[in-house]
Amino acid sequence: MQILDEAASLTRWGLNHALPRVGIQAGARRGDLQARLIMATSTGSDGQAGGGLPLDLFEEVRASGALHKSAFAYVTATHPVVKEVLGSPDVHAGVDFGTGGLLGPVRRWADSSTPIGPLTPPSLLSVEPPEHTRYRKLVTRVFSVKAVRGLQDRTQDIADQLLDDLASSDDGTVDLVERYCALLPVTVIAEILGVPHDQRDKVLEFGEGAAPSLDLGLPLGRFRAVERSLRAFERWLDDHIVAVRRDPGDDLLSQLVLAQDDDGVELTDLELKATAGLVLAAGFETTVNLLGNGIALLHEHPEQLELLQEKPDLWSRAVDEVLRYDPPVLLTGRSVVNDTVLGGREVPRGSVVTTLLAGANRDPDVFADPQRFDVSRENADQHVSFSSGRHYCLGAALARMEGEVGLRALHTRYPNLTLQPGAHRRPTRILRGYAALPARLED
Repeated sequence: MQILDEAASLTRWGLNHALPRVGIQAGARRGDLQARLIMATSTGSDGQAGGGLPLDLFEEVRASGALHKSAFAYVTATHPVVKEVLGSPDVHAGVDFGTGGLLGPVRRWADSSTPIGPLTPPSLLSVEPPEHTRYRKLVTRVFSVKAVRGLQDRTQDIADQLLDDLASSDDGTVDLVERYCALLPVTVIAEILGVPHDQRDKVLEFGEGAAPSLDLGLPLGRFRAVERSLRAFERWLDDHIVAVRRDPGDDLLSQLVLAQDDDGVELTDLELKATAGLVLAAGFETTVNLLGNGIALLHEHPEQLELLQEKPDLWSRAVDEVLRYDPPVLLTGRSVVNDTVLGGREVPRGSVVTTLLAGANRDPDVFADPQRFDVSRENADQHVSFSSGRHYCLGAALARMEGEVGLRALHTRYPNLTLQPGAHRRPTRILRGYAALPARLED
């Protein structure tokens, strides 16, 4: 059995990563625009906020038309077309590699043992109505604006405690990602899901290990590490769900275990694990990046931080500007399931469309002077960093609140903090954030 599992894993890597990577590299050498984009975002591990984004390629995509056709897929960086694609009923979540043709039986066999991940059904990110509607309805009430408002005081308490802990650092130098940006959102989402305090380090470890699962063209070693993390996370979820069934509380997971839809149908164990796992991982991964990117941007633009200190009512708008300027998620892929028209051109069934969220956020027809970071930008909230349409991020209100509380609390406590050498990005292509942000704290 272990030999078969290893063979299936190696086959998945070959079909889903090795072969596409060879094609992408060859396409980039030929000048294919999307291939060049993929290669550019694969190497964006710089230490500068907002840096590493292939802005010139975004502009090239827009200049080539509302919806550019490359050798691999259609691609758009035009704001209204991105929203059109994400809202179209003819376009479904995820990228379908297909199970037909000569490799179809091999792919189906290999995929049958795929560990549960953010892009594997029945994850909310990979299913469509009516299943998507049913899962989302069961979770939405916990992430409503009203519910998030009720969590704000607790989030402030957590931030204050973490900042107290930072003050005890021996030399005043800390890694803000490790000691603050990661711990704030994971503590909040763990409390929402009823995760014991002593298991939150495991949740962080699982999230970091699984983050590259969204990327295409992973090297074999990283692919195997991702699958190990996903399987470990699934085993942990199994045990956690058993504990919750035994002793349910008033947390979200307890509600999901006991919840029924309007027809009295409960979530299956697989659906429960997929939903809880996605909420748990997505509930902090994006916010870790939002906080880190925001800290770096405010450090690089001290005049903007000074403006926030003078006008603290701008913090909410500043969070949206961080999301627009340096989004935690760069792009998302979609599959066309019916012949349709997108961006004014006919797109056949079976096509793949890549929506460049970071590119749409720099569309000059929507955002004046889009390369300027401006915390007072009035329409910053028109960004598409939380996607759009029926797959609009379930936790958007929570992420915004945590971003505002976390950034404001940090810069209020340490208005003169300075970042130190050694900041570097995470080695992921789609999720964009910092792996480390060394800082010296000064009151």
